[in-house]
Amino acid sequence: MDKLDQRLLNDFQRDFPLVARPYAALAESLGLTETEVLQRLERLTRNGAVSRVGAVFRPHTVGGSTLAALAAPPEELERVADLVSAYPEVNHNYQREHRLNLWFVVTAPSAEAVQAVLADISARTGLEVLDLPLLEHFHIDLGFDLKWN
Repeated sequence: MDKLDQRLLNDFQRDFPLVARPYAALAESLGLTETEVLQRLERLTRNGAVSRVGAVFRPHTVGGSTLAALAAPPEELERVADLVSAYPEVNHNYQREHRLNLWFVVTAPSAEAVQAVLADISARTGLEVLDLPLLEHFHIDLGFDLKWN
C-alpha cells in the first residue's frame, strides 16, 4: 500500500463528492486518472482493505435496516462470520464477548427484505438470529483517521 492508497482510504471517508463522476473528482484531488482510482479501489477491495464504498443514510429513510445478533459456537464463529459477511445487505459484523457473540447490521430496500435476509442467515447457519430494531436514533461518525508510519 502506497501513500496514494492511504490517502484514498483516509481522505474521502467524509464529504465524498456528490457529482456525476465522483471517481474522476477523487482522481483530480489525488493527481491520478479516474481509471487509476477505480483500479486502486478494486485492488484494495480484493485485498480486504475496503469492504464497501457507498453512502451511509440515517436508518429507515431509504429502505430498512436492523442490528442483529446470534450465538455461534466458538469453533464455528469464523465460518459463520464469513457466511454473514458474504451477504451484500450486511454492512459489517463484529465479534463480542457475550453469549450472542456475532453482531451485524443488515440494510435492504424494505423491512420485508431485511427480514428475508435474517431468515436466510438463520436457515443457512442453523442458528437463531436476534433482530434488534432501532428504537431511538443516534448519530455515530463512522469515519476513522487512519494513521500510517
